[in-house]
Amino acid sequence: MKRSLLTAAAVLVGLSAGGPALDAYLKLGTDEGGRLVNLRWNTFPVRYFIVNRDVPGVTAPQLQQAVDRAFATWAAVPNVPLSSQFVGFTSADPAGSVNANVIGFQARPELDRVLGATTFTVDTATGEILDSNIFLNSTFAWSVAAGGEAGRHDVESIALHEIGHLHGLGHSALGETELNAGGRRVIGAEAIMFPIAFSAGSLNRAPRADDIAGISDIYGNDRFRAATGSIAGRVTKNGAGILGAHIVAFNPASGKLVGGFTLSQDGTFVIAGLEPGPQILRAEPLDDGDAGSFLDASLNIDLDFRPAFYDRLVTVPRGGTSRSIELKVQPK
Repeated sequence: MKRSLLTAAAVLVGLSAGGPALDAYLKLGTDEGGRLVNLRWNTFPVRYFIVNRDVPGVTAPQLQQAVDRAFATWAAVPNVPLSSQFVGFTSADPAGSVNANVIGFQARPELDRVLGATTFTVDTATGEILDSNIFLNSTFAWSVAAGGEAGRHDVESIALHEIGHLHGLGHSALGETELNAGGRRVIGAEAIMFPIAFSAGSLNRAPRADDIAGISDIYGNDRFRAATGSIAGRVTKNGAGILGAHIVAFNPASGKLVGGFTLSQDGTFVIAGLEPGPQILRAEPLDDGDAGSFLDASLNIDLDFRPAFYDRLVTVPRGGTSRSIELKVQPK
């Protein structure tokens, strides 16, 4: 059985266009008879086409070069088998092609807050991604300038985010925004997969610890799993589990942040791909933006609690999982 799935990717003001479920990490998934199946490619390289369409400031060959660099950035993560191959240019629709992976510009003026989106055709029984398409919204101004260009969005930065989705990553909540007249402005992002884009002219071309842990959790080999560990536990309020809490592990030695979510009524979570050693654990509500940008909008996400730290350091064992912990939060 196969079906298409859609996820909104890089956005300007936290807009979400419903999509697949998220696992309790950063992974996209689909519900198969009550069983969550993670999405992933089983065969590499991922062969892709580029739409033969120029837009002001970016030619089709320049788009292909930027996309190739973005694919190469993900493939450079250690201990993952990711690879890609450019097949050629096409006139196909980047938002509706099947049996091919098509990436290109498309004018979508009705999506006035969406810079780009990624669609999938998947085998819902196994989670195998069969094909995936990415469109970049040519309603906006774009650039491939090496140092960015004022007033234009960087193709490589947004392609990197979208290709993260193409590989099976969901959105990360590691970022900070502030309200302005047009919605929300990004102050800082600790993940390429943060769903709200930096303002035009900015660059965001390097995966952070959160992105690397996420892609490695999907595709990492035995060497990765032997070198890293995980934290497991529950987030509770007045003794009951919290659905939709954002959990962040902070390594005080390296300064790295890796996040996860509680996606069950009992508040359980697992954060994988962590460096061994002591970690500081924090729970917070998804109230900095639209919770639907991170989790399925149909879920009854609990935002009524105060951020809280676990009362002691959590030691992550190399190649294993910490003892289960309970992080207690209080209502606002």
